[in-house]
Amino acid sequence: MENPQDIFSSNGGCLSDTVTEKYLVESKESVSHVQLACSMQDCAFPLDGTELCIWNTKSPSHQLLILRGHHQPITAMAFGNKVNPLLICSASPDYVIMWNLDECREKVLQAYPLLSLFIDAESRQLVTGCADGQLWIFSLMDEHHYRRVARVDLRKKTETFSMRRLKSGLCSRPEESQLLSTSVLGKGEQVEVTFPILRLAPCDLSLIPNSACGCLSSENTQCVWIGSSVGLFIFNLANLEVEAALYYRDFQSLSIPLAGSCALRNRTTDHKTLCLLASLFDGKIAVLEIDLAALVRAQQCPGLRQSLSVPASSCVLPTSPLYLGVAKEKSTKAASERRCAARNVMKDQRLVFHSKVKSSGYVSAPHVTMFSPKTNIKSEGKGSSRRRSSCAREPYPVECAVPTKPGPQVAAAPACTRVCCLQYSGDGQWLACGLSNHLSLVFGASLTGTPAVFSGRDMFSKPIQSAQFYYIDAFILLSSGPEFQLLKYHIDTCKDEMKRYKQKSKSKLICRLSTTGAVDMTSLSAANDFYSHIVLAAGRNRTVEVFDLNAGCSAAVIAEAHSRPVHQICQNKGSSFTTQQPQAYNLFLTTAIGDGMRLWDLRTLRCERHFEGHPSRGYPCGIAFSPCGRFAACGAEDRHAYVYEMGSSTFSHRLAGHTDTVTAVAFNPSMPQLATATLDGKLQLFLAE
Repeated sequence: MENPQDIFSSNGGCLSDTVTEKYLVESKESVSHVQLACSMQDCAFPLDGTELCIWNTKSPSHQLLILRGHHQPITAMAFGNKVNPLLICSASPDYVIMWNLDECREKVLQAYPLLSLFIDAESRQLVTGCADGQLWIFSLMDEHHYRRVARVDLRKKTETFSMRRLKSGLCSRPEESQLLSTSVLGKGEQVEVTFPILRLAPCDLSLIPNSACGCLSSENTQCVWIGSSVGLFIFNLANLEVEAALYYRDFQSLSIPLAGSCALRNRTTDHKTLCLLASLFDGKIAVLEIDLAALVRAQQCPGLRQSLSVPASSCVLPTSPLYLGVAKEKSTKAASERRCAARNVMKDQRLVFHSKVKSSGYVSAPHVTMFSPKTNIKSEGKGSSRRRSSCAREPYPVECAVPTKPGPQVAAAPACTRVCCLQYSGDGQWLACGLSNHLSLVFGASLTGTPAVFSGRDMFSKPIQSAQFYYIDAFILLSSGPEFQLLKYHIDTCKDEMKRYKQKSKSKLICRLSTTGAVDMTSLSAANDFYSHIVLAAGRNRTVEVFDLNAGCSAAVIAEAHSRPVHQICQNKGSSFTTQQPQAYNLFLTTAIGDGMRLWDLRTLRCERHFEGHPSRGYPCGIAFSPCGRFAACGAEDRHAYVYEMGSSTFSHRLAGHTDTVTAVAFNPSMPQLATATLDGKLQLFLAE
């Protein structure tokens, strides 16, 4: 398909007031015996034998749609009866082809010349650059079948980069945050500035010292130089973000403000880059020498004022709102142990269903290992043999396969009710799901038997967006409106049916904190399986805010985390059945409608990788970390669930078998098992092969 020019000739002379010859076209092949076709607004005829030409009566004469696909002369064609979509069928001795004219026109209007090409051997990705400033990234891995990873608009990425620099105080001029659509060439002269991607070249940041890269991790960063007409950009292939920008017009010493061609070459001896430029409007040619380390260092965000870490690295302060839970635990621990020893019965389990959870260290030095899987847990009392056998669990296999084998499927509700969230218990024996009709169901992990049903109560003026247990079940953490609340609670477990109308469960507000700017929260997350002072919150202004409850204040804000508000934050919380490096618990995922998933590192507050490929344009689809920390799962609108590996930007598995949009996903913490939920209220299990 193409958009030809100058194949029609206009005839301005009128034969009469009744008949006007609009256009005239000459074909190399005779069409005297060919069946032509007309619709209300389109005319179709063969051109030069094998090409199907479509002319729209409302379009200019030069905007013709040429469709190529036949190898022998076209003999007949006919339009469909429907207007939406408008179809046309063309026939020749070799093919009968059905064309969707709306799709064909869209592809023709979006087609731009391919100007540059780059292959990254390490990540096995193909990157192409077009005249309209679009980057197309494809995976070249054999099992991925040359799958498209992402499409990136360079103009939008540079605008986001400039906005972040402005908010971090790195921009010296406010206008630097807004990319102007015109470039002043002289007094009274302006020309439209586009972002054609003239050249793609490797940019090896590992050659420069780590100290020069600031918070940019140069060892694992895969970057590429982008040469455009207005400047040079360092683009990160992992997180799909601009890391540094150099605009020609910002340097008065440069003779070329707009380039028509460029070439780039890294020099390993002194860690500098040579750039050869040719002017867009005259015959000027210039050679630039760029200090790569200085460019990156000057444009990276300043370091954090304090070191943030999800696993607690210091003792809880007496002034912290968390001190109440720790003090009460210390005062009741000895008495509780004496009572349990005297009664010789099994202790009550925590609400996360862990029989024992190790602290990250408040009365002693922090542990290097967050979790040590227990495979020989014995019952502390004379419980049943069934209870004792359930305590002996195998550790989660670190090198396990992705659960892709379809398992049981059940309906969570008789009517089509959306499943909003999924959550496994800490021991992996139970699966809870929250429904849009304000009910919560608790199934067995195998989805067998009748689920337990729970209903909530309205106690807040605004809807509760997120709620969870926190600080190893010492508190309840929930968000409502622009604030989150930390509650101390007591749950009444009395079984007296005669007095069940009396509510003895109670809660006490410990503290409340609001987001910067008092915007409503959309998601809340904190680790509960080990001691952590960090709480992550997302706001409707597209920010992610980090709160330190040991200090009782906001610690950092990530601006423009996504192009739309984040609807879920998912931390790498691990599992008591597996062990990860302590640094891995600082990783967390965020997702927003239409903007994929992003992997962040709390220590640097940087996006480390951007995951695209799963369609999610209208519904908030859930995400989940695997217990081993190697995979991330997410729902999608195409009735599939997707599984990504942390080291790859494209998905590794696409799980079918769903009946509607997959709205929630959850990994079992004790075994390779993935649960998914759909918009029509179905639950589905996937098991390892």
